[in-house]
Order: sequence, then structure tokens, then C-alpha cells
Amino acid sequence: MTRSLRSDTAPPNRVLQLIVGIICMVMIANLQYGWTLFVNPIDARYHWGRAAIQVAFSIFVATETWLVPVEGWFVDRFGPRIVVAVGGVLVAIAWSIDSIASSLPLLYVAAAISGIGAGAVYGTCVGNALKWWGDRRGLAAGLTAAGFGAGAALTVVPIREVIGAYGYENAFLWFGLVQGAIVLLLSPLLRAPLPGQAPTAPPRINASARDYTPIEMLKTPAIYVLYVMFVLVAASGLMATAQVAPIAKDYGLSSTVVFLGWTTLTVALVIDNILNGLARPFFGWISDQIGRENTMAIVFSLGAVAYWLLGTIGNAPIAFIVTAGLVFFTWGEIFSLFPATCTDSYGAKYATTNAGLLYTAKGMAAWLVPLANVLKSHTGSWHAVFVVATIMNLVAAGAALFVLKPLRAAQGTASAQARSQMRAAE
Repeated sequence: MTRSLRSDTAPPNRVLQLIVGIICMVMIANLQYGWTLFVNPIDARYHWGRAAIQVAFSIFVATETWLVPVEGWFVDRFGPRIVVAVGGVLVAIAWSIDSIASSLPLLYVAAAISGIGAGAVYGTCVGNALKWWGDRRGLAAGLTAAGFGAGAALTVVPIREVIGAYGYENAFLWFGLVQGAIVLLLSPLLRAPLPGQAPTAPPRINASARDYTPIEMLKTPAIYVLYVMFVLVAASGLMATAQVAPIAKDYGLSSTVVFLGWTTLTVALVIDNILNGLARPFFGWISDQIGRENTMAIVFSLGAVAYWLLGTIGNAPIAFIVTAGLVFFTWGEIFSLFPATCTDSYGAKYATTNAGLLYTAKGMAAWLVPLANVLKSHTGSWHAVFVVATIMNLVAAGAALFVLKPLRAAQGTASAQARSQMRAAE
């Protein structure tokens, strides 16, 4: 049976763990996705310039991404409650500082604090889902990640209204305090499963027979293949996320009205964000059914097709909306597939730390995004950029089937044999 629970332990409510994790993710979503609403009001107040203000966003992404392994280390040793509680407090402190920041250095300090808080919540909630849902790890990680990817939809309009009516300072203060308080109040409900409480992964997933420490994981070749694949797909996806508006402008579609007064770009952005959020649980669920590598090969190949189509036929309004939507639908799933694959490969005990180390690939990929502008400026069009993105996704799809899958199979066989030998020696 794949759902082997200890007979002497009452099964905990893991659905509650999942729901709490998703709510916490929703509470930190607008730290990233709602930031754009504050840029112009801040610039109008202090005239620092958009470029200088956006440095704060880069600092946020850096601290939110690169510190997740450290925060994961604390989670794996002391449990999720304290780390999420601290994250909630930091979120409230950061946006409260933003509300009174009258200098760029203070704005940057607040960005660093908010990044640390967001990373603490993000890494912990994803890691907790990975541990509790071994039998549906892809779906659980996808639903949790979707809370971050799509959660800002619940607060973007209210934040915009508060900024318009009461000023951006009050929006920072009120939403920061409320979001931080909700995370803090929910944190005591979180806990990691005890040995035997969580279901194990089904055989088709090829889960590890033992738990690898982070140091042990870094000694295996599979983690580096996963890392490179993550960077390849994330870099192309982040490029699309950052450049969809300039691409639409260069295609002459920014002001083209296609639906009830909405422009091509507006419709595309709405659909893109919806599809990006849906991709995470959808392909996570698919991977639970047919295996991680098979799902990766399918979706990354579809992603390659999407980039190619966007670069060749995407200059018409409907074609742009459809092809850009397909691009977003075929890259958002990395935030469920890669953490799930990592935990399958290296066990659940150190899942938060191990998945956090892999998550730094997002930060690495972000450094490649500006190269898209360099390539576009050099060639004079977006075509070369989409060709490169197509190739990157095809390489990742091929690596999933022909490199990662054999490596994980061999690693699983070796760990199973080692465990059998240890049992025989006992």
C-alpha cells in the first residue's frame, strides 16, 4: 500500500496543513506581485526615479530566493511554526517601514526584510506540503505555489483603491500589518509529520528509499541536472514575464482593443496570470499520475512550441493572446514539478532545505533575463530571443527523459540496495 500510516498514531488533518499553507502564501503574494502598484506613487512623492525604486524589487527577489535554504534548515530542525511566525512578523515590519521610508536606503532595507519574511513563509509552506503529501506531492506543491502565484489577485484591487483614496503609505501600513498578523495567527496550526504519519509515494514516482541530508544530496549528479533544467526553463519564463508588455508594444498590439474596451495586452495579462497559476497544480497532478520526468518532457516540449509560435505568428491580437497564454501555462509548473522531484529523489526528512537549495535556481535564472534585451537590441527583433527560449526548453525536455530519468533510477536502485544491506547486517 502506498498510504502506510503508523497504526498507533491517529492520522492528522493534513488537509488543514495544506489549506493553512495556501492561505499564508496568499498573504505574501502581493509582496512580489503587488509591488508594481507602489512604484509610481513613490516616485511621484520623492522623485527618485523608477530605476532606483525598482532596485528594491531586485533586493526583495534576491533575499526571498537565496535565503530559502537557510530558512529551510531551521524548519527541518525546529519545525514550521516558528519560521512562519517569524516570517509573518518580518512582513509586517517591512511594509510598516515602507510606509515611512523617506530615503532609498531605508526602502532597500525594507525590501531585504520583506524578502527574508516572504522566503521564510514560501519555503516553509512548500516544504510542509511536500512532506505531508507524499502520495500527491506534485498536486500539493502546485496548489501551495499557486497561492503565491495567483494570491495577489485577491488584494491587488483593494490595494489600488486604498492607494487612490488614502495614499500609498497607508496601503503599505494597513496591508502589511493585516497580512503579517494573519500569517502569525495561522503559524501555530502548522507542524511537520512524525515518522509514519504521512503517506509514501506510489511506485511510479520512483521515490528514494532513504532521506538524504543536503550535503549528501549535493554529492549526487541528479541534483545538478535538476538545477540546470530549472535555470533553463525559469530563465525563459521570467523573460516572458518581464517582457510581455514590451513585446506587445513592439508588435503594435499595446493599444489594440479586442474585447469590451480591453486592449490585447490587458486581456493577455489577465489570461497569462490565470494560466500561470493553474499550471502549477494541474501539471503537478499530471506528474503524480504519469511520473515527474514524463510530465517534464511533455510540458517543456509544449513550452518550446509556445515560444516558437509567439515569435512567428504572435503579432496578431488573438494569436498573441493565445500564444502568450500558452507560454505562461507551460512554465509556471516548474514551481511544483521541481520541488516534488527533489523530494522524491532525496526523501522528505530534509525536504524544506533540499528544495530550498534547488529553488535558488530561480535567482540564478533571473540574472539571465536581461540578456534577452541585449539579444533583441543586437538583432533588432524578438525572433532570436524566442529561438533561444525554444532551444532552452527542448534541452530541458530532452534532459528530463534521457539524463534525469536514468540518473534517478540508478540512484533509487543504489539507495534501495544499500538499505537492504544495512537490514541484512542488522
